[in-house]
Amino acid sequence: MEQTYAYARLREFTRNVFIAIGCPADQAELASEVLLSADLRGIDSHGVARLSGYVRLWEGGRINANPHIRIVHETPSTAVVDGDGGLGLVVAPFAMQVAIDKAAQVGTGWVSVKHSNHFGIAGYHAMKALDKDMIGMAMTNASPLVAPTFGKERMLGTNPIAVAIPANKQPAFVADFATTTAANGKLEMLQRKAETAPTGWIQDKQGNSSTNPYELKDGGALLPLGGDREHGSHKGYGLGAVVDIFSAVLSGANYGPWAPPFVSFLPLAPDPVGQGLGHFFGAMRVDAFRPVGEFKDHMDNWISRFRATTPIHDEQPVLIPGDPEREMQAERLLNGIPLLEPVVKDLQAVAQKFNINY
Repeated sequence: MEQTYAYARLREFTRNVFIAIGCPADQAELASEVLLSADLRGIDSHGVARLSGYVRLWEGGRINANPHIRIVHETPSTAVVDGDGGLGLVVAPFAMQVAIDKAAQVGTGWVSVKHSNHFGIAGYHAMKALDKDMIGMAMTNASPLVAPTFGKERMLGTNPIAVAIPANKQPAFVADFATTTAANGKLEMLQRKAETAPTGWIQDKQGNSSTNPYELKDGGALLPLGGDREHGSHKGYGLGAVVDIFSAVLSGANYGPWAPPFVSFLPLAPDPVGQGLGHFFGAMRVDAFRPVGEFKDHMDNWISRFRATTPIHDEQPVLIPGDPEREMQAERLLNGIPLLEPVVKDLQAVAQKFNINY
């Protein structure tokens, strides 16, 4: 059963919750925008359904609601940002803007981040470069819930990658994907719907394939993109490892099994090797490579030709990365955002906790 809420109503409620935990008004406004961007784009696993998770992190002393975010090392084209334990929803936009500013000056900007937390959907941050005629990139490491190919231990996060590329008349190309077969949030959605997981998403603690969406709570693990070696899981494992190294080893954040978990049922790893979660951002000025108009016209041509691919079935044309999310955003801005009953009850409990009108 679902209930539908207007975007503006949900965003105001979310902002009030962030203010209630001590965020300054401008940061609460930004955090709510970033978080709700996931719901608008149909990525329900990373949107307002996670709001109570941020509250639990704050209650556990793992989120600094009023951080002093700062650059701690930089060159003309690179920087390291210390998020001071703040909401990744606020730290990440700061760091992405640093990357954009550096690209504006020298052609490209690359920023690694330490001492942060979960930053919402990667696509939001990558897309910030589009209106500057830049290509944007964003990635982050995450809770260690993923077993590497041939392994039982949870060593990596879902470690998403997003790339946003501007076009002219066509909508922007926006690829935003986890390096696992499915994100943990998808399992949480299955739990709320009382449904089983598809084969290839998870394994039990012995390394056997499972369809139980609660498997992680019994020591199981998510699987890299591909699911198993025969379907290319070593490639998903490699992608996730690259994200972990760029986001955390490069910045001084915790990496691999030391990454602090978002989920409440996992404790912090002993003997941390860094500070908080890590992110990595990039911005590249298109005109650092070729004239903007020329590039965007060719992106239109690229997109148009791929849209014209002969489909397997006439009722399902070939899509461009970003199409489903863009269409979903238009629909949900008009008709509202549907929330499952367990999510509604979760938000009502948060409202009661802080005496906020739901």
